[in-house]
Amino acid sequence: MPDIIVMFFLLGLVAGTVKSDLSIPREAYDILSLLLMLTIGLKGGMALYGNLAPGLLLEMLAVAGLGFALPLLMIPILRYGVGLSIADTASFAAHYGSVSAGTFAVALAWVETRGLSSGGQVTLYLVLLELPAIMVGLWFYRRFGKRTGDSKGTPLWQETLTNRSVILLVGGVVIGALYGPGQGTGVTAPLTSAFSVILSLFLLEMGLVAAETLRNLKLIHWRVVLFGLAMPPVLSVAGLTVGTLLGLDTGSIVILATLTASASYIAAPVAIRHAVPDANIGLAMLASLGVTFPFNVLVGIGLYYSMLSWAVPL
Repeated sequence: MPDIIVMFFLLGLVAGTVKSDLSIPREAYDILSLLLMLTIGLKGGMALYGNLAPGLLLEMLAVAGLGFALPLLMIPILRYGVGLSIADTASFAAHYGSVSAGTFAVALAWVETRGLSSGGQVTLYLVLLELPAIMVGLWFYRRFGKRTGDSKGTPLWQETLTNRSVILLVGGVVIGALYGPGQGTGVTAPLTSAFSVILSLFLLEMGLVAAETLRNLKLIHWRVVLFGLAMPPVLSVAGLTVGTLLGLDTGSIVILATLTASASYIAAPVAIRHAVPDANIGLAMLASLGVTFPFNVLVGIGLYYSMLSWAVPL
C-alpha cells in the first residue's frame, strides 16, 4: 500500500479526472504552501541545532555544484533532443535543475516513516539546488535569447533570493537553528506536529491541479512527456552518487536523489514568467507538475531507495 499521504494526491487526481466540483480555495492553498515551507525550514533548523559540523561546508558546496551542473547538462538535451526553442530550453533547464518543495516534503515524510536517518541540513538542499538552477536558466536566455528590456532589469541574485519560498525556508532554518527543539515549543510544536496534515491537504490540491494539467496533454507533446518520465531516474543518479561520496546518512541520500530528480512548479515558474516572457510556462508545468511530480510521488522515491540499496548494500 502507498503511504497514506500519497493517497490524498491520488484522491485529488481522481477527483480532477472525473471533473468533480471538489476544490481548495486559492487563499487556503496559499496558507497551506506558506505553512509547508515554514515548517520544513523549522524542522531542518531544529535538527541542525547543536549539530553543526566542519564538514557541512563541503557538503553544501557539493550540493550547490549540482545546482549549477544539472541544468547546464540538460540544455543540449532540451535544445536538440526535445527540440525546444531557446526560451523554452531556458525555462525547462530552470524548472528541472530546480527542485520541488512538495516532492521534498513527501520524501521527508517517506524517510521519517521508515525510520531512516537524515540530517537537518537536507532542508538547505532546497535552496542550494533551486537558486543556481534558476540563475543558469536566466543566464542562458539572456546570453542566447532575444534582447529585451528585462535583460538589464532586476539582477539575477535579487530575482532568486527574494522568492517567498526561499525567504520562508531560510528564515525557518535560522529560527529553528537558533532556538532548537526545546525552546519556543508553543509555536514550533503545533507546526511540526501538524506537518503530515498540512502536507496531505497540499497534495490533495496538487492532485487536482495535476489532473487539470494532464487534460491539456496532446500527441504533439510526446517528447516533453518522455522527457518528464525519463529524466527523474537519470537525474537521481547524480544525487545518489554525490550523497554516497559525501558519506551521508541513508535518508539524506534518498532525499538528495529525490530532489535532483524533481522539477519545480512554484519558484521556477514565478521567476521564468517574469524574466523569459516568450517561454511557454504551460508546457513546462505540463512536464513538471503533470508528469514528473506524479511519477516521483507515486513510484520515484521508492525506486531511488531501491537503486541505492542495489548500488550500496544497506
